[in-house]
Amino acid sequence: MPVTDLLERNHKLYGDEIALVELNPTMPETKRTIWKEFDLVQTTNPRPYRREITWAIFDEKANRVANMLLDRGIKKGDRVAILMMNCLEWLPIYFGILKTGAIAVPFNFRFSADEIEYCADLAQIHILFFGPEFIGRIETIEEKLNKGRLLFYVGDGCPSFAESYHSLVADCSSLPPDISLKESDDAAIYFSSGTTGFPKAILHNHESLSQAAEMEMRHHLTGRDDCFLCIPPLYHTGAKFHWMGSLCAGSRAVLLKGTTPEIILDAVSKEKCTLVWLLVPWAQDILDALDRGDIKLEDYELSQWRLMHIGAQPVPPSLIRHWKEYFPNHLYDTNYGLSESTGPGCVHLGVENIHKVGAIGVPGYKWECKIIDENGEPVKHQGDVGELCVKGPGVMTCYYNDPKATAEVLVDGWLRTGDMAKQDEDGFYFLVDRKKDVIVSGGENIYPVQIEDFLRKNTKIKDVAVIGLPDKRLGEITGAIISIKEGMTCTEDEINEFCSELPRYKRPKKIIFADVPRNATGKIEKPALRKKYGADKLVEMQNLG
Repeated sequence: MPVTDLLERNHKLYGDEIALVELNPTMPETKRTIWKEFDLVQTTNPRPYRREITWAIFDEKANRVANMLLDRGIKKGDRVAILMMNCLEWLPIYFGILKTGAIAVPFNFRFSADEIEYCADLAQIHILFFGPEFIGRIETIEEKLNKGRLLFYVGDGCPSFAESYHSLVADCSSLPPDISLKESDDAAIYFSSGTTGFPKAILHNHESLSQAAEMEMRHHLTGRDDCFLCIPPLYHTGAKFHWMGSLCAGSRAVLLKGTTPEIILDAVSKEKCTLVWLLVPWAQDILDALDRGDIKLEDYELSQWRLMHIGAQPVPPSLIRHWKEYFPNHLYDTNYGLSESTGPGCVHLGVENIHKVGAIGVPGYKWECKIIDENGEPVKHQGDVGELCVKGPGVMTCYYNDPKATAEVLVDGWLRTGDMAKQDEDGFYFLVDRKKDVIVSGGENIYPVQIEDFLRKNTKIKDVAVIGLPDKRLGEITGAIISIKEGMTCTEDEINEFCSELPRYKRPKKIIFADVPRNATGKIEKPALRKKYGADKLVEMQNLG
């Protein structure tokens, strides 16, 4: 079914129930200017900024957006972009776009002005919705964006080069538009994380989106009484499609702004959240705060919290063991996926398989997996390392307007993920590393994730990234960028001593104490690290040579 059918169903069945809550404890507490329906209201509220909408209002707002877009000439197959921070308007705008038969195109909120322009051209967008945080970036390129495009501003104080979203939708009909949609219709374009350069535009149809919703509901047993805490940005497939489990179940979700341990636990407690998706750094921050005594579990109401799950990056087994010490009754799941596979879940651990922590899991609902060698053939033996491939109803249609790139990763319906993996004797898949991140040192293949997992066992290490550094003799050597926990000290000699348990060829040859940069979805930004620590050294060696 088209994914919009789920929203319309929830309107009919659960119209008066709360669908979404926006919670922002970090917003200043005085004289907030907010939109209440379609009137500006100034309010002084000592409580954290909080708004909510029912399923009926959610659907009606989406209908208003759809009818406004149709009035402005948007038609089936057109592209409409969203550049906004998480807020209560985000999802109604997204679904309003889908209801017209147009293609929703979420933009990464970290895009620079150049990247916004690049992605607008790549996806050939007709309209851009943007929020107040992006006025400066849009202003620098608005002349280029405005050529043949419309700019709709979501917020108060509309800039002169845009039109006000709230004014545009105020008088539009809240009835559903008369547009027929099919599962095979194009629905959304998501952008790759751009870790190898500028992003690719990934096209999905309605079947991809609706299967992701059903899969998430099944994987995490989401029911009507659950409440999902959504912290990561909605532009990303991870946050969006984890939330869609709530859409499929007709249950409540909270959009939280803020990632400190206190903010997260307070939201879980006060909003009675039962399902929480964390990134590794946030989970580690909570554990560190508990270890230091900065926060105490008895200060919060957490008995209803039943599941913590993590995705977007490898998860150290030591973290989950530590987590279970504080939260022994929690179910746990790991989700693996790519934007090309409708985000998380094409491989997942499963709440019943916590004994296999460290694995990314088994094929998800309606998915298949295999591991291939460098010739594209299945590996000869179970346990051999090769490239992970996945196949299922959530595989992308294509890279938009890029048949060459599409042909490189879509082969006979199988999506080549670019991730190196192996399968154990029980059929569980383990990530070894990104194909492009493998370090070749003196002819030996070294997989950074294995070294990172080992180093994270050190109780002084908060985060770590291992990359290849140029070496005149070996081609590459392993370099470890290490972030130490707050209040602790550590020396290079200590790290070298700790690594003595590793085979000699896997031991880091260069230790760098520094912050480990991660993007909004928690993935280590290794290209930035290579640029900072690798390219400079390569130039230096070339000059010496």
